[in-house]
Amino acid sequence: MNTSAKFIFLGATNAALAVMLGAFGKHALAPIISEKLLETWRTGAYYHLVHAVGLVLIGVLQERSVRPDRSAIAGWLLLAGILIFSGSLYALVLTGLRPLGILTPFGGLCFISGWLWLAWSMFVPHPHP
Repeated sequence: MNTSAKFIFLGATNAALAVMLGAFGKHALAPIISEKLLETWRTGAYYHLVHAVGLVLIGVLQERSVRPDRSAIAGWLLLAGILIFSGSLYALVLTGLRPLGILTPFGGLCFISGWLWLAWSMFVPHPHP
């Protein structure tokens, strides 16, 4: 499987997972957790879904790019952001361990870095063959 197909696969499966986790929060967690924790869960699911779509976008862009290796770094950063940002929020809600919240900004930094890296990868001149 080439890198573009990997990102499309990872994006699609993460989008499905984000929808499932969002539904889990709405239907299973809502009756048993506080509104504040439910909002934390929703934030994790929202960012999870948005960045899953970003992974699909990166996979599609790689198919059209002369240098797909440049945008691959953006994809790995978005995936790391999903794991760290959304993962830490999900874990915080499920375990109640507040110190997990310290990880969340690092996931956000991965998201920001990933989008900026994607922008850079599209505008940096390509070397001539």
